[in-house]
Amino acid sequence: MSKTPSFDKDRDYIGFATLPEQVHRKSVKRGFEFTMMVVGESGLGKSTLINSLFLGDLYKNRQLPNVEERIEKTTRVEKKTMDIEERGVRLRLTVVDTPGFGDAINCEDSWRVCTQYIDEQFRQYFTDESGLNRRNIQDNRVHCCLYFVPPWGHSLRQMDLDLIRRLHRKVNIVLVIGKADCLNKGEVRKLKERILQDLEDNHIQLYQFPECDSDEDDDFKQQDRELKASIPFAVVGSNTILEVAGKKVRGRQYPWGVVNVEDAEHSDFIKLRTFLISTHMQDLKDTTQDVHYENFRAQCISQISQHALRERGKLKRDSISSTNGFDAAISETDRLLLQKDEEIRRMQDMLTQMQEKLKQTHLMEMKKNDSVIDV
Repeated sequence: MSKTPSFDKDRDYIGFATLPEQVHRKSVKRGFEFTMMVVGESGLGKSTLINSLFLGDLYKNRQLPNVEERIEKTTRVEKKTMDIEERGVRLRLTVVDTPGFGDAINCEDSWRVCTQYIDEQFRQYFTDESGLNRRNIQDNRVHCCLYFVPPWGHSLRQMDLDLIRRLHRKVNIVLVIGKADCLNKGEVRKLKERILQDLEDNHIQLYQFPECDSDEDDDFKQQDRELKASIPFAVVGSNTILEVAGKKVRGRQYPWGVVNVEDAEHSDFIKLRTFLISTHMQDLKDTTQDVHYENFRAQCISQISQHALRERGKLKRDSISSTNGFDAAISETDRLLLQKDEEIRRMQDMLTQMQEKLKQTHLMEMKKNDSVIDV
């Protein structure tokens, strides 16, 4: 008895089910990029938190300013890039730091550097996208802004509101309460409530979590609810490995005990890392592309269209004025030509009259001569 060929079993199989695998291979080969802006005054643990999130050291050669330098300190932008690889997946992480923010005596314009940088990256991407060579466009747009709120305040300060109000339509803002180990659980809960109330009163919208699909499993839905309930994230960062009860943990040592930054009872650090890296990094990039960049792009196109209309109107007015001048020149020429024609016509009439007189004179002389001959 002959065997049935193996391809007969798969004769109804077309093959497009491997498309996700093809996309996955291509994406892994190309690698991923993510740009994050970190904003907040000095001393809130920004550098420590970034190093804790990505298990690296982005601030090896950092120099802290002295008191004299802080008096007239201005906000500036510093970019640090780190290449990370995990299980064959490469990520190029760019952290945009803003040293000097909120450190000066007058902080009214601290927000300006941040907004200008975000707009510059949008503008550069728009220029590259509109060019001829679009194959190797480098995406430096800011996908997420971690804004650090101090734990010793009762809520958001005016400086905080000024920046968030100007940024919330340009970038995905994620609020973080730095050094949350300064507060107990009740104080953390009250501070979060007051911050959310301030945002609502000032009509400020932070990054909105996408709704879970109905086919997601219950564990993912529960995780999504916990992440949404944790905003703003109250975090503690640490680069120190301590041994507690025979286990090595990343934490901070105090006289009264150890704060384990990866313990959900002590900090929202794990929730922030899960949100930022494991579950919503791609959605942060998609929101940047589909919402914030599209808004910027629409404004640019509108400005270009308005400029083109103004230029077209100006050219039309110049054309009309030049046409009127040309018509005036033509009218003057016609008037001169008409005058010349009139003069020529008068001269022709005079010449005709003279010829007629000469003819009559000649006829009279001929008659006179005839009468003399007859006599």
